[in-house]
Amino acid sequence: MKTSRIFSRIFAVTSTLLLAGALAQAATVTGTVTNKTTGKPSAGDTVVLVDVQAGMGEAAHATTDANGHYSLAEPGAGPYLIRVAHQGATYFIGAPQGNAPGDITVYDAAPKVEGISLNADVIEFESGPGQLFVNERYFVKNASNPARTQNGPHGFEVVIPADAVLDGAAATRPGGLPTNATPEPAGQKGHYYINVPIQPSQGEKDTLFDLRYHLPYTSGKYVFTAKETLAADNVAVLMPKSMTFTPSSGENFKTVPEDPNIQTFVSKNATPGKAIEFTISGTGSIPREQQGAPAGQQPAGMGGGADASGGAAPDAAAANNGQPGGGIGNPINTPDPLSKYKWWILGGLALVLTAGAGFLLRKPAGLPGATYTPEASTASLPAFTSSGLKQTSLLNALKEEMFALESEKIHGTITPEDYAEAKAALEIVLKRALKRNA
Repeated sequence: MKTSRIFSRIFAVTSTLLLAGALAQAATVTGTVTNKTTGKPSAGDTVVLVDVQAGMGEAAHATTDANGHYSLAEPGAGPYLIRVAHQGATYFIGAPQGNAPGDITVYDAAPKVEGISLNADVIEFESGPGQLFVNERYFVKNASNPARTQNGPHGFEVVIPADAVLDGAAATRPGGLPTNATPEPAGQKGHYYINVPIQPSQGEKDTLFDLRYHLPYTSGKYVFTAKETLAADNVAVLMPKSMTFTPSSGENFKTVPEDPNIQTFVSKNATPGKAIEFTISGTGSIPREQQGAPAGQQPAGMGGGADASGGAAPDAAAANNGQPGGGIGNPINTPDPLSKYKWWILGGLALVLTAGAGFLLRKPAGLPGATYTPEASTASLPAFTSSGLKQTSLLNALKEEMFALESEKIHGTITPEDYAEAKAALEIVLKRALKRNA
């Protein structure tokens, strides 16, 4: 039974690859651009077919008509993106295959939009020789009404310790693709702007900003100060069991049993500009295979509903669409603000898979002074050959299968034994594909 299930997964991946290869041919992409701020078709928007294998160059362009319709001729097999510009903000989708419509949603844009806040600032710590490594993820909620995109000259402001050294940054729009981002210095040391439009949240999908940096840690102890630039529902600190977390006097952190192998501490309702201080000590690293809550377990003390939108996630690959019942200290059906963030913590492998499709989170060559563009994030990628296109299809299929597998694990619909065997089988295929694609 286990073996047949594993082989069925691999067969599904292989079938997807073969089908993608058979359909890889020149075609015409048509679709409709809809302005969700007004609820009407978006006329006069520029639509561009972006050629990933040609350095993100323009392969074709069109302008939407009075009904929001557009048509683009694909000169080859791709892969392609479709980019729409509306009121200075850009929106992307992957060019659909076959006869699928390339429908795109846009929003009116403004430099400042009401209804933007932080669902959570999730700060993950690990240690190395003389260094403290930090992965900080900001989940920015845009609950504007009517829904609008915030797109100004300074973007999203982040504050990290003044002695931090940035290692890289990325941004993911709601329901979109992870792309490289380059923070711009914002005056004071440790203050940066990330110039990525903050689109309206889609259910539980927010705009994600992901910063990776390291700090000096020669003494094995660091006094960390977090400072939010927006009101934050949750500030969560994650670290291995071997490290010690000590909040400063007056800080209200609660322990959350999110995972038996990870320590999680949460402070709620952070005020913009107010310093949150705590001390990190000890050494250790987070076990990568154990970064999600066990199936059926709900974190204690996390009630309060971080998702103000109340919408269900469109797909299980981005959010928990069915809440587990009554964890310790919580009534049944209490919303779990960290449940949606598990997917970003678990999503490291998925991002690696997405890289094969041409959307690689690359470490920037030089952080200061550059600005964010999807073109810049992928321009350095090698050109795709026909064999590379097949690899892309395989990696995309593996990505979807891995998301489905992780979803089954989170919801408890697969046994630990079956999960381990299926994961191992998929990883073998992944390693072989990446080796051929190197």
